[in-house]
Amino acid sequence: MSKQRIAIIGAGPSGMAALRAFDTAQRSGAQIPEVICYEKQDDWGGQWNYNWRSGIDKYGEPVHSSMYRNLWSNAPKEALEFAEYTFDEHFGRPVSSYPPRAALWDYIDGRARMSDVKDKVQLSTAVRWVEYHREEDTFTVTVENLKSGTTSSSEFDRVIVSTGHFSFPNVPDFKGIETFTGTLHHAHDFRGAEKLADKRVLLIGASYSAEDIGVQAFKMGARSVTMSYRTRAMGHDWPEGMEELPLIDRFEGETAYFSNGESREFDAVILCTGYLHKYPFLSTELALRSQNNVYPGGLYRGVVWQRNPKMYYLGAQDQWFTFNMFDAQAWYVRDLIMGRTKLPPAEERAAHLKQWRHRFQSLEGDADEVQFQADYIRDLIGATDYPMFALDEVVQVFLDWKTDKKANILTYRDKNYRSVMTGTKGSQHHTTWLQELDDSLERYLSTPAPTEVPSLVIAERDADTGAAAAAPVA
Repeated sequence: MSKQRIAIIGAGPSGMAALRAFDTAQRSGAQIPEVICYEKQDDWGGQWNYNWRSGIDKYGEPVHSSMYRNLWSNAPKEALEFAEYTFDEHFGRPVSSYPPRAALWDYIDGRARMSDVKDKVQLSTAVRWVEYHREEDTFTVTVENLKSGTTSSSEFDRVIVSTGHFSFPNVPDFKGIETFTGTLHHAHDFRGAEKLADKRVLLIGASYSAEDIGVQAFKMGARSVTMSYRTRAMGHDWPEGMEELPLIDRFEGETAYFSNGESREFDAVILCTGYLHKYPFLSTELALRSQNNVYPGGLYRGVVWQRNPKMYYLGAQDQWFTFNMFDAQAWYVRDLIMGRTKLPPAEERAAHLKQWRHRFQSLEGDADEVQFQADYIRDLIGATDYPMFALDEVVQVFLDWKTDKKANILTYRDKNYRSVMTGTKGSQHHTTWLQELDDSLERYLSTPAPTEVPSLVIAERDADTGAAAAAPVA
């Protein structure tokens, strides 16, 4: 019997989890399939592979990453920690619970660097088309090497789609928006809040992108920040200079009119309106179509494509848990492919999917969603040899995080939590988030002198009142 060939599409955190899962099995003495991973960017890391470009990359491809320069984790690192590679192990000492982008990238890259899995990744290679042949029960994957411009096709027995679903922006229309005279773009193309200093900023949306870019704009000295919600407000205790208003009714030049009759003038509009599940390399019969939710329809156990159980999706759901959930999914998919776990017949899969979808549709609020996702991960880990961890303790970390944000949206990143893997409590970062303007890994891991702060000029903010006064930072 010939060796199976597995295609992994995308080498972001989900694709890296799949590579790690197969590598772990091989290191334990198992014979693994031939694995080839295709990644269209020049390096792996997916969203965490920050690039200053937006729109189109140097190859003429749509830019994948939505990451912006001065992003810090907006949830505690203790909620996303790998069960078999901890932050303590990576950094060699405690670090704070809300690391900057560069530190999180270093963490996920560091785990993958422990093995030779990068040898299985073809970088700068875009998947153009995946075709399933029913008679042969195989897939043809056609790719383009973006550096050379050459196209080639290969045959595979299974395909793992790990491209994520936060790269194709959802861009709704608003009456009169074409008359807006300021800057206008989607959060996908946002690369930094410095240019929003002294600007009147409108964020359309009421989820994490609007929340995070809003407080980032405030931090960098925006004159005002307004967030527009469609169904319900986020409801934080916003500082002076930040507010929430209901949905936009229309634009007239620089003026936005809201559905409650109020109006404001703006210099910049950022659409924080979410993303689309879009897989341009897949035909209709293979492509997942779903809203962004914690249990998409059509995926048995959230990963197996019901219409073709040799096609798998990793990280396709809305995410509370992230890195460790991708691991649980990757380990389960690996075991299905290697025959360690048996795939039930279609009827049993459909019944299981219906049961979990029914539970998903009855959820009420964030606390229910977090617990639901914890139970989902527990179900996957129970079928594999991935290390079980204290999922209910992670749920409590999420709930505490929500409470801290409600208490003060500007200071919650200064809180620290205890790792459920090691028991280590996050250390206090040397500078409060509101005053820290350098997001580099070197700065994050440094021990600066007591008077040392980044040399920039910003609007000095009071963390409790939000009052601002222009002041140089020495």
